[in-house]
Amino acid sequence: MLAIQRDKLDKLKILFDRYQHRVFSYCLKSTQNREDSSDLTQSVFVRVMKYRKSYNGNRFETWLFQIARNLVKDHFRKLKIHNDQFNPVDILPDYAEEENPNFENEQKLHVALSRLSNDKRELLVMSKFQGLKYEQIAKIRESTVSAIKVQVHRTIKELRILYFEIDEEY
Repeated sequence: MLAIQRDKLDKLKILFDRYQHRVFSYCLKSTQNREDSSDLTQSVFVRVMKYRKSYNGNRFETWLFQIARNLVKDHFRKLKIHNDQFNPVDILPDYAEEENPNFENEQKLHVALSRLSNDKRELLVMSKFQGLKYEQIAKIRESTVSAIKVQVHRTIKELRILYFEIDEEY
């Protein structure tokens, strides 16, 4: 990133190759729409290039996901999307049910995730799916580490309840 900051824009490809899948995954789990997630992922890297001078040399991953988070929030603000408009099956992997013995459980997990508020879903996506550290999430969300830990714990508890309610529906 420091090379990109010095206007060596050809180095952006290295960062794109390294982080595109994680950024796309974050966007997909947040928006639950493949097409929007693809557009948002491209926008993240356009902003990396555009705002390269604002990078302060701290952990790049935190800065990158702050950009992604802001774009996802803007996306929801523009479209005024509500949870009931999501189709959680859209984000399931592209393989047949018979190829994955856990397909039904994964489907129920995605449905349960879709029933969480955007804020709670974002928290789980960052902590559990993207593997960001609590310190990074606290910085991105402008909160404390202890507050993030409590929020993650409570959100997992809520997700567990939603998951087993879905289990009864099936």
